[in-house]
Amino acid sequence: VYVDHGLRPDETAAEGEFCRTLCGKLGVEFHLKKIDVREYAEEGKLNMQDAARELRYQVFEKLSHEIAASKIALGHNADDQAETFLMRLLRGSGQRGLSGIPPVRRLELRVKSYELRVMSEKLKVNKNILIIRPLIEIERSDIEKFLFQNATLLTLNSSLPFIVDSSNLKTDYFRNRLRLTVMPELKKQSPEFVRSAVRTADVIREEDEYLELVVTKTLMKLVSRKGRDSIELFLAPLENIDKALLRRVLRRAVDSVEGLRGIDFIHIEDVIRLVKKGRSGDRISLPRGIRVIKGYSTLVFTSKNTGLKLSSCTFAVPGDLELKEAGIVLRAQMQEKIQEELFDSRSSAVFDFEKLRLPLEVRAREKGDYFYPAGFGKKRKLQDFFVDSKIPRDERDAVPVIISGEDIIWVVGYRTDERFSVKEDTKRFLVIRSV
Repeated sequence: VYVDHGLRPDETAAEGEFCRTLCGKLGVEFHLKKIDVREYAEEGKLNMQDAARELRYQVFEKLSHEIAASKIALGHNADDQAETFLMRLLRGSGQRGLSGIPPVRRLELRVKSYELRVMSEKLKVNKNILIIRPLIEIERSDIEKFLFQNATLLTLNSSLPFIVDSSNLKTDYFRNRLRLTVMPELKKQSPEFVRSAVRTADVIREEDEYLELVVTKTLMKLVSRKGRDSIELFLAPLENIDKALLRRVLRRAVDSVEGLRGIDFIHIEDVIRLVKKGRSGDRISLPRGIRVIKGYSTLVFTSKNTGLKLSSCTFAVPGDLELKEAGIVLRAQMQEKIQEELFDSRSSAVFDFEKLRLPLEVRAREKGDYFYPAGFGKKRKLQDFFVDSKIPRDERDAVPVIISGEDIIWVVGYRTDERFSVKEDTKRFLVIRSV
């Protein structure tokens, strides 16, 4: 398969004919495909390299179906592997990146542009198709030497048994600069550099594959629920996972949800701090509207637009009340004895039942709302409380506020009202939990 990217019109015709002639002499079926990389890059706001790669793999996938091929063989060699290892080392990649180019993997269309990804998913990729790289452990110099020595056998021009893509000779790209300037010097200093880099990448890949197997087994026990734009993980086991494994588990969980992709390494570190040190109700905001919320029993990643306003409703106690907009259920129970210190005002709260006026009401915030936050004792505007609590503006109308008569008794997930707290003479207790 020869793919004409439309970027070198003065050269591609000769290259395509070279490949067609060679395949004809060897009795190999030949396909020439043309793609418009520039247009695709502009539409998807991609750089030329990413656009070329995406289109090229789409060509491979489509052609595989047409000719019923189960494998796609690519020509990457050991030098490519060493260059990739070095590039990622210099860019500060983790273990996954340093494992280099996989010799075998299943076909996956890695489309970066969201619009174009949606379009490409309609191709219904056959995940049984494998990408294989038969030359990945052979150095480029050995391949060229073989071609010169066997040109006659391969019915090739002995003076020019292969063609070099002229774009590979330009230093416009990082890989080319490494290939043309750094790699020759490294080979002079250490003739075995390529093989050493390949061996190192192989070892890292084997360890990475093992860890990914552990991650798969771990994640199977962690997922509470999952949708197109959110995933919920059980918190208790998550808090006890070693940081090295937790980093991978969180990365895999995020990558498995379409609406969460694009979170960087530094953001995963922020999430780890939330898991390990955050309190119930704490949350962090990430790029692209993604939020991570540490609840009472779960850790939630979501990119849902929470600009919905909570509906007002009556809360008959004792009993349960589902708040669909907030994604929680309020559960109220009567108790005669209580340990107030067990309640944190975030996921649960306890009140002096005799001070309440029933029925209770649950609603969103309203202009002019105020309350007396427990532990502060002073009157506070709810708007100011939201600002100081760093609750995102688009989430404030979805925060449940529980009302008794005309008074706020609990800003659910944040703080109760001091006036309704239990005292030494309290005889009847109302416990409300957010589940």
